[in-house]
Amino acid sequence: FVRHCNLKDGAKILDVCFGLGYKTAVALEFAKNIEIIGLEIDPNIIKKSIEIESDLPQYSVIKKLAASENFAYHDEKCSIQLVIDDARISIKKLCKTHSSYFNAVFLDPFSPKACPELWTEEFFSDVYKCMKSGGILTTYSCARVVRDNLKKAGFTVKDGPCIGRRAPSTIAIA
Repeated sequence: FVRHCNLKDGAKILDVCFGLGYKTAVALEFAKNIEIIGLEIDPNIIKKSIEIESDLPQYSVIKKLAASENFAYHDEKCSIQLVIDDARISIKKLCKTHSSYFNAVFLDPFSPKACPELWTEEFFSDVYKCMKSGGILTTYSCARVVRDNLKKAGFTVKDGPCIGRRAPSTIAIA
């Protein structure tokens, strides 16, 4: 999914449902001087990354982030800050301070059936407000309701890559 965001040096990335940080670790391979804000409701998930053995070269950054007191990490290559809260609340706060800010959004909540609140038109509208024109959102879901809600929020929607399954993922352009 990261490859399809066309990341460039200096990119600003929003990682919704940060989880174990895999997408962010991969993004660190594609660009320098990037800023990442991650949204995650459960700090225990992030802390589990300390125990993970990963082949990703930049996963050590995720481990340092998880071990930090305030879930923040900064070096010459990147700046990462995690916001521990419900993403529906966090995104509204971000829109106030980061309007038209992000070049890329990684959207990785549980499925629309398991976590419908993060697949709504309202949530996507808030995400859209935080994105730069032409910014790219990627998600594994290709559910009709997801794509319809993305379109209602203003995104242009197209098929993404098929990764580990027959159905395509989704790429949405702000």
